[in-house]
Amino acid sequence: MDQADRELEARTIRKVAWRLLPLIVIIYLIAYIDRTNVSFAATGGMSQALGLSAKDFGFGAGIFFLGYFVFEVPSNLLLEKAGARRWIARIMISWGLVAGAMAFVTGPTSFVVMRFLLGVAEAGFFPGVILYFTYWFPKAYRSRVLASLYLAVPVSNAVTAALSGVLLRLDGALGLAGWQWLFLVEAAPAVLLAFVVLRWLTDSPAVADWLAPDEKAWLCGAIERERQDLLRQEQGHMSLRRAFSDLRVLSLALMYFTIVTATYGITYFLPQIVKGLGGSDLEVGLVSAAPYVVGTIGLLVWSWSSDRMRERKWHYIVACLLGAGGLAAAGLYGNTLMAVVAIAVATIGLYGCKPAFWTMPSEFLTGTAAAGGIAMINSIGNLGGFVGPFVVGWIKDATGGFGAALGFLTACAVLSALLALLTAPGRVRTAAKVAALPT
Repeated sequence: MDQADRELEARTIRKVAWRLLPLIVIIYLIAYIDRTNVSFAATGGMSQALGLSAKDFGFGAGIFFLGYFVFEVPSNLLLEKAGARRWIARIMISWGLVAGAMAFVTGPTSFVVMRFLLGVAEAGFFPGVILYFTYWFPKAYRSRVLASLYLAVPVSNAVTAALSGVLLRLDGALGLAGWQWLFLVEAAPAVLLAFVVLRWLTDSPAVADWLAPDEKAWLCGAIERERQDLLRQEQGHMSLRRAFSDLRVLSLALMYFTIVTATYGITYFLPQIVKGLGGSDLEVGLVSAAPYVVGTIGLLVWSWSSDRMRERKWHYIVACLLGAGGLAAAGLYGNTLMAVVAIAVATIGLYGCKPAFWTMPSEFLTGTAAAGGIAMINSIGNLGGFVGPFVVGWIKDATGGFGAALGFLTACAVLSALLALLTAPGRVRTAAKVAALPT
């Protein structure tokens, strides 16, 4: 590749990234706020008002992912047919309305029903974005792009923690409890930004009038060459049915299930762990935000290293083990500030592993198989979002503390690393091969 081609590539990728990533990252941040803010509502009086035990709360928090599981694959297939711009906007309006309606639940049953419907409404958003990125970014850039997307996860948890602490102080305003204000205010951005998506996103490079002709030609050519290379490697087009039965897809789904179990098991109960240290709702929010700030830094470092070395499998394994170590240490420290520090270490691994993971499916899936396969991996994996909070709540009620529950989450993270070691696609690059890679 000569200097002119390198400059064209850099200019094109830079323009695409600045056009698409800021809006998508903000949307994903809002999605995570709306799915996890229930953890702060629980500490702000919702559990008492609705009569929820820890087990009830864990079941309701996690059932979001059952709704996600049921509708995720159909949603992603419809996105491929309808176009990303319209379908993502439809998803945002649906989940924003349901998230706001959470303010009006009246007991355990309505709490569970609305959490399930929230999962149904949001189903397809994340795998849809993963698929959308394959239309716009060649493989060499995807780990960094996914890191930008996943940056929204720990940032959203930090924002949710700080913002929710403030909103809970509105308790009694206009006759609403603080936790009701939390749901109403934090749901509004999803509906409003849906109209920005309709105006700003573009379905594919071929119809991007904001790209110069040479930029459009280079990007379409690069994506098409990678697609053809993948088809040759797979000895023809992989069908949707074959993708669903492919052992690599199933192994990735199990890997994701176990690490998601560990991640959401701690996400939904961290405010309650911090609440055990004492302090106001605002102080709980601020302290709960700290581990996610640390996790953000870890995510950026891990994704940079993965792209620099062009290696995914071992970056994923080491990150899972770091997450396991942090969770294990938190269980040993109990209700102390050191447990929060240990959870901060765990978030480096729990979030750092995700960008490396989501580059793996695109190594062997394309077209409709990619749409269905990625959605299947995400939907099965996200069942861990149900299992994690439910089991943690059940163990907490049974034992009176979080120590044993954190041991369970530790085992999940270790199991994910073991599954990756035995089944994940990819191999370790030697030092000589890494040194020979272009920078």
